[in-house]
Amino acid sequence: MTKQAKGNIANNLSEGSVLKKLIVFSLPFLAANVVQSLYNVADMLIVGQFASAHSMSGVNIGGQITHVLTMIVVGLCVGATVLIGQYVGRGDKEALKRVTSTIMTVLLIASAIVTILALIFRDEILRVIQTPADSYAESLSYMTVTVAGLIFIFGYNALSAIMRGMGDSKRPFYFVTTACVTNIALDLLFVAVFHWGAFGAALATVISQALSMFLCIAYMITNGFLFDFRLKSFRVHRDQLRLIFKVGLPTCVQNAITSISFLFLTAVVNMMSGDSSIPSAAVGAVGKYNSFAFMPVLAMSASIATMSAQNIGAGRLDRAVKACKIGLCFSVPLMYVFFGLTQLFPENVLRIFSSDPALIEAGVTYLRVFAFDFLLVPFIFCINGLLIGGGHTLFTLLTSIMSSVLLRIPVCYLFGITWDMGLFGVGLGAPVASAGVIIAVVVFLISGRWKHNAIKHDGAEPILIE
Repeated sequence: MTKQAKGNIANNLSEGSVLKKLIVFSLPFLAANVVQSLYNVADMLIVGQFASAHSMSGVNIGGQITHVLTMIVVGLCVGATVLIGQYVGRGDKEALKRVTSTIMTVLLIASAIVTILALIFRDEILRVIQTPADSYAESLSYMTVTVAGLIFIFGYNALSAIMRGMGDSKRPFYFVTTACVTNIALDLLFVAVFHWGAFGAALATVISQALSMFLCIAYMITNGFLFDFRLKSFRVHRDQLRLIFKVGLPTCVQNAITSISFLFLTAVVNMMSGDSSIPSAAVGAVGKYNSFAFMPVLAMSASIATMSAQNIGAGRLDRAVKACKIGLCFSVPLMYVFFGLTQLFPENVLRIFSSDPALIEAGVTYLRVFAFDFLLVPFIFCINGLLIGGGHTLFTLLTSIMSSVLLRIPVCYLFGITWDMGLFGVGLGAPVASAGVIIAVVVFLISGRWKHNAIKHDGAEPILIE
């Protein structure tokens, strides 16, 4: 949103060159995701270099739990982002104000409820996922601090989603970059200098997220954003709440299921490793690397979703499809390069996080087989971006359930524990699950249902028809 367009639509993606619009919008988004990935990796990397494997395992396990809660909120924000994008395409300023007010109010209430519940049941959660005894204290410490700061994590994700839905991908990048630099500096201070281990890493994360949220708020207020953050403006509009949940709840549940499946993966690894924290730390290091590798396609997927939402809202399905095709042309070659480098230099990847020979050996086994997922995810993410922009979040939910519950979890357990293949067997779960999703996506595309906007706009109020 520019100063010249105070209170108005920031960037209409339903006009002009599709290629130029997608690139201009996605590059800051990609940069923000890369920075966000570095933000997440910093905790693991600095703890791995300046603390023990117990602390590293604690960051992984505690971080997994916080990630589950965060991804649930991100999924709900998708509902608001899609609606905002379609309202932008239609030029409906009043609806923009109502949906923004609603999502901000709902997430404020949700952050308070989730924080209280997570703090009450934190011990039970850690026991359920079989947290190793030697990293239990560090896991509890990391989880407690990050859960206490969920309001900042929720707030930043909501505000950045709103800005991106309106076509502004630059400011979220600026804000998350500032927060990332702050996080790294605080990590070095708290972990390397003060030796606070997982607690220090968690505290650095919460302070940095709070900074990014307040930067978003300050920018929106000074630039005449539709929502002014005054107490009287926090209102829930039932029509918008219903639509946010109808569009966003499937993605919310999808993200929860996906995150929980990876939490289950952590539990499987903990069961295999007994009291040793090495396998858990190795899987955590690989997970951070994978999150970095996936950032470009995740950014492209979200950019396609925003562009598709605006164009489908404006009745331009052809432009939405073209955006998806362009996204594939960028994402597929990039992920294949990542795959090749990962297979050639897995030890180098693990050494970034730790110099422990046992951790590197365990991590290489897991990373090499998991990396085959890199060959499949660009197709899934880019096509999902197109489908989400059209409101087909119910379909993406069903494929996520199939992937996480019917495929990934059984494969990890069967190969990893039942057939005693260890981390190699656990690593097979991701590529097998993605292969199943691709089959389902192809069938859905052939059916032709994806061509219909799942949000039918009847006059001033849109109605979800899927």
